[in-house]
Amino acid sequence: MSESSKTLKREVNAEIDSVSKRLIEVSDQIHANPEIGHQEYKTARLLSEELSKAGFKVEHKISGMETSFKATFQGKSGGPTVALLAEMDALAGIGHGCGHNIIGTASVGAALALRKAMPKIAGTLLVYGTPAEEGGVDNAGGKVLLVPEIRKADVAMMVHPSNRTQVKSSSNAREAMEIEFFGKAAHAAGSPHDGVNALNAMIHMFTLVDALRQHVKSDVRLHGIITKGGDAPNIVPDHTVARMYARSDDANYLDEVVQKVRKCMEGAATATGCTFKIRTYANRYENMVTNLALAEAFQKNWEEIGVSVAEPEEPGSGSTDMGNVSRVTPSIHAYIAIGPEKMPGHSTEFCKAAVSEQGHKALIHAAKGLAMTSIDIFTDPQLLAKIKKEFQTRKV
Repeated sequence: MSESSKTLKREVNAEIDSVSKRLIEVSDQIHANPEIGHQEYKTARLLSEELSKAGFKVEHKISGMETSFKATFQGKSGGPTVALLAEMDALAGIGHGCGHNIIGTASVGAALALRKAMPKIAGTLLVYGTPAEEGGVDNAGGKVLLVPEIRKADVAMMVHPSNRTQVKSSSNAREAMEIEFFGKAAHAAGSPHDGVNALNAMIHMFTLVDALRQHVKSDVRLHGIITKGGDAPNIVPDHTVARMYARSDDANYLDEVVQKVRKCMEGAATATGCTFKIRTYANRYENMVTNLALAEAFQKNWEEIGVSVAEPEEPGSGSTDMGNVSRVTPSIHAYIAIGPEKMPGHSTEFCKAAVSEQGHKALIHAAKGLAMTSIDIFTDPQLLAKIKKEFQTRKV
């Protein structure tokens, strides 16, 4: 690493320290006003205004999404393009139990520091506000819709809060299905024989899916909820609705699993005399393919500022639309601990940790890691060449 790169890293870290109080305020404000996917109006406005005030060119409603944004800061002409991704959405009923308040603010914090270095650098810095990563809403997966935009970047990076700190992450491919059964209403006591029970069909389907779990590969996850079970206990339910995820670390095998789940629906419908309908209500998530050369550079930067990074103990079983991004541009989806290892994600405990002292420290460390690694990409052509060669040759 050249002396000029070292100097630039010291400068961006000092800048992050100088605005750390504001970054914590922004993160805590987002946390206090949680918004679910595609409804992140306040969050998107807060983050994009911070960038606009710092001189970024900000565009809204990217790829047709109301709450998405793209912020651009141009350095010297030529050079690579670095994209920092800012997730924004919360979980229904829990709030920021996945810590997206930290994700979005960390990417913005890194960008605010880098904008002072950009006049000395050849390259382009982008920040994308990416809506609806959580899959609970229709058309979830903002990064999937933003792929045509993000793929123009040479690298894409983000940092996600977790119960462990690691950079070489993986994830499962995921299909999000909405299932409906249709029967015939009748008086549940007076004339149940005239009814066709859509709730029975739904319950049978879940039982069949439970049995299916024994006969799929060990990485597969099948889980769902019934969102409508009927209207009243004295009416034979004529319409029921459920949402279900199917996940696998192999995107091709996931197609096979989805067909097996469909057979469960067909069996339940046949047994009860119902009809059914299935639709994909969110964008399919591909499994994450971490660019190891980029991850190693990022890890080195974290370790230089005293962040201890662990190696993955087992493959990730969750899913993220960052997986789709990793298929079109070299990417990392790093994790940073904000609480103890036993702390579960998507929980009230995790939500509290996202505004804890450790959560605040993680926010600052995340911003510094993103900023320092961006400096590497902008100033080290050999590193960028290594990253691109790996991306072009690595099998997924």
